[in-house]
Amino acid sequence: MHIIKLSATDSTNDYLKQLHKEKSLDNYTIITTLSQTKGKGQMGTQWQSEIGKNLTFSILVKNISSNHATIFDYNVAVAVSIFEVLQALQIPNLNIKWPNDILAENKKIGGILIENSVKADGTIDSIIGIGLNVNQEDFSKLIVASSLKNVAHRTFDLDELLVKIVHQLQQNLSQLTTQAEVFWKTYTTHLFKLNVPMVFEDQIQNRFMGIIKGVTPEGKLMVILEDDSMQHFSLKEVRLLY
Repeated sequence: MHIIKLSATDSTNDYLKQLHKEKSLDNYTIITTLSQTKGKGQMGTQWQSEIGKNLTFSILVKNISSNHATIFDYNVAVAVSIFEVLQALQIPNLNIKWPNDILAENKKIGGILIENSVKADGTIDSIIGIGLNVNQEDFSKLIVASSLKNVAHRTFDLDELLVKIVHQLQQNLSQLTTQAEVFWKTYTTHLFKLNVPMVFEDQIQNRFMGIIKGVTPEGKLMVILEDDSMQHFSLKEVRLLY
């Protein structure tokens, strides 16, 4: 584990991608920063946090299989790794929101952005960007967000938490070929709003009711509609309203 600490950067994912282009990096090289000015989330959303209070970091993972099902197995293992660390820290009411946000008490405390690049031999080098709200207390402008401190009522050591997450990630990814079903079971069991009627919105802002029944091996959300038909949605096709 090689950790590079920055006082500030636009995006740890972008910084690590550029560094990876310029030089040979060890597997599990980590870029972490106290201040990320242009942090990215899913579908181009921004990830904003107070300076020095949260974890914002990116990890390089090299030589992953390019099989589509395996790629979402990989997504599942990443989300479960963070979930397991927080569960061990007794963070209450944890869930994983499809595809890989981390929630506590129905509020977002963590986000994951995985960016993959396919190499000539067909394998993938991946950059995992993780934002985790840790010691920030004010979320007056983000009513659906919270932090570990707000839900657990204690302060956390950022460096210690970073090491715990990376160690769990290394352990889980090393076992992915043999333990994928175990990770999927954890992921599905703790999937946010599983088997609960809720409102969704499609690409043209039409709203409809549905019930989440799980996630396909390719990472599509399985939803039963009001007419009892089962539909599979990709990330860009639907969002959950809660």
